[in-house]
Amino acid sequence: MTDSSDRPLAVFDLDNTLADTAHRQRFLERRPRDWDAFFAAAPQDPPIAEGIALVLESAKECEVLYLTGRPERCRRDTLAWLTAQGLPDGRVFMRRNDDRRPARRTKLEILRRLARTREIGVFVDDDELVCEDAERAGFRVVRARWTAPSAALRKAQEGEGRT
Repeated sequence: MTDSSDRPLAVFDLDNTLADTAHRQRFLERRPRDWDAFFAAAPQDPPIAEGIALVLESAKECEVLYLTGRPERCRRDTLAWLTAQGLPDGRVFMRRNDDRRPARRTKLEILRRLARTREIGVFVDDDELVCEDAERAGFRVVRARWTAPSAALRKAQEGEGRT
């Protein structure tokens, strides 16, 4: 068996990559946005079959990590959701509760930090701007295009740094 530190990393986003957030988008479409309700509903996210299958397949060759724009205060619910889906254990990188930078900045920062000591075999995300920046930085990217894009979520990721 190969030491896990010798295996490349497979880094997966959560929202709209593994977890279908469509049922909670309504909390971002109202004014003011109801962030507490949006994140409180995350444990009820249905899994996205394509994303789940890709994680399980990737785990055969890679160490799986999760990289999300969710705030740290959602860690307990996030870990419980990952376990309930039968996903491989892996470190979960989350946004600090007070971090409002765009997702493409926070995620790329973490990817670069990880790449200093480990090979990143693949990065999987649904956010086109995150994917574009990761590709420009030299990472192998798989775009998770298995859910309908949400304008409210995109604005939240880029303009408000919330997810």
